[in-house]
Amino acid sequence: MEKDSTTECSNPDSASSTTQASAKTPSTAEKPLLSAEKTSSDYYFESYSHFGIHEEMLKDAHRTGTYRDSILQNKHLFQGKVVLDVGCGTGILSMFAVQAGAAKVYAVDSSDIIDFARSIIEENGLSEKIELIKGKVEEIDLPVEKVDILISEWMGYCLLYENMLETVLVARDRWLDKTTGIMLPDWASLYIVGIEDFEYRASKIDFWDNVYGFKMSCLKREALAEPLVDVCDAEQTMTSSACVCELDLLSITKEDLAFTSQYEITAERDDTIHALVAFFDTDFSFGQKRSGNPLKTRSRISRDDPTQPRQYRLTTSPWTKPTHWKQTVFYLPNPCDLKQGEIMQGTFALKPNDKNPREMDIDIVFRHTRRLSDDTDETLSSQTVPYKLR
Repeated sequence: MEKDSTTECSNPDSASSTTQASAKTPSTAEKPLLSAEKTSSDYYFESYSHFGIHEEMLKDAHRTGTYRDSILQNKHLFQGKVVLDVGCGTGILSMFAVQAGAAKVYAVDSSDIIDFARSIIEENGLSEKIELIKGKVEEIDLPVEKVDILISEWMGYCLLYENMLETVLVARDRWLDKTTGIMLPDWASLYIVGIEDFEYRASKIDFWDNVYGFKMSCLKREALAEPLVDVCDAEQTMTSSACVCELDLLSITKEDLAFTSQYEITAERDDTIHALVAFFDTDFSFGQKRSGNPLKTRSRISRDDPTQPRQYRLTTSPWTKPTHWKQTVFYLPNPCDLKQGEIMQGTFALKPNDKNPREMDIDIVFRHTRRLSDDTDETLSSQTVPYKLR
């Protein structure tokens, strides 16, 4: 999902065509699809063809800067290596890899933005180092049997929206060296935290209770079922946070991308919890043990040990400057008043939608409890909500 952009480049139609890798169904790839024949994946790739979405990603300094620093501050790992960039977009990560000393970079993307990427690569004199391949990872072939490093910016809202990680895992299994291969990033974690959000909930959810004197309960249910992607103010957070998913990208399988996790968060002050907020971290740890607080740390996370790679963390937490991913907000149907020390616990279940796997179905159980002893809880209220991240 590498969504980088440029606003100044030559018209791709006037340039020679981008390299097309041999596909399993070349005749289908060459034939334009009618609207009725297009799949969710076709529309997904089309959405990344326009430069505007890439411009937004490039201007996200924390996102792009973290990738840049993890590559350029570890040049010794890239010197003379073969790199695969999955979802290359404008090719910004591929160009960072060449700056770091990579011998060859294969940059793959299925959207038409790759035609602009070719112009960008040529404009910067990097055509001999970077080979652009237009096509789907599942269908193309590379000119090499294995690569040393796999880089990709695959993260979506709530970490897994758009399900691009599954494609990255296909690339890993097909080409990454199984003994010494490096992935960037190589670890991802998804967290939740409770927030107070009375004013916004009143304007977006409770609005449907009285619309010019009429009740519109069916639309209120729809509004509740669709998580909101927005920036959460750190002052709104009123509970501890909990990790609901950890992914070791070098070892997970696509089955791990659907999960059910137990969580428990504790009220840090007397307040009303209106929603759970999801955010994620991704680590560029180079196979080392992760260090530092995963929730409130930005940028570099390693110590100044010259014998070790420099580790970095990309975080989307509400306690740091917002990124283009913002946070994902799940409103409770019935807000709960929590006393300091009281607990919200339950399950967080996420899976790709059956009809469109790029969308996510998320079921959350909210259980408000009071801890009576180390092994006894009193349940004060409970609610289960199915959400649709579309």
